[in-house]
Amino acid sequence: MSQISNDHALRAVLTDLSADRQRALGARFAKSVIGLNRDERVARAVETALKVDASPAELEDAYRAAKGYATKTYTDCGKDTDWLAQADHFVAAAVAAALTPEGDERLNRAWKAAVQARMAVNCAQMEDDKGELEGEAQRQYRIAEAFLG
Repeated sequence: MSQISNDHALRAVLTDLSADRQRALGARFAKSVIGLNRDERVARAVETALKVDASPAELEDAYRAAKGYATKTYTDCGKDTDWLAQADHFVAAAVAAALTPEGDERLNRAWKAAVQARMAVNCAQMEDDKGELEGEAQRQYRIAEAFLG
């Protein structure tokens, strides 16, 4: 497999993944930012998303937990400049994206989870003036390469 070095290449490989593999890779993207999460249910949901043998009922419960928390925290986004609260929201949104039930074939769960994870990191960086040496996009390229390799 060739190296993924930009979003165009990442999206190209994500397009060819089955729904289950999109979930698995999207969960890995969400897991990479789980340290910004404040809710135990979201942390458990990402672990469920990573399980190869998770039952449909477990996946649905995990989706509902992550989606519910993302919906609850959405109302706080934009009210103030609590960037870590907003990062927390986007982590939950990334987990929910990875766990989105099948139905809309135009939706790529892994890509949506990747974008939400990037938003979480961007919000967290607003609180931290140190910044990162490697951006979230580059980290995701490495995660995808390891997953596909």
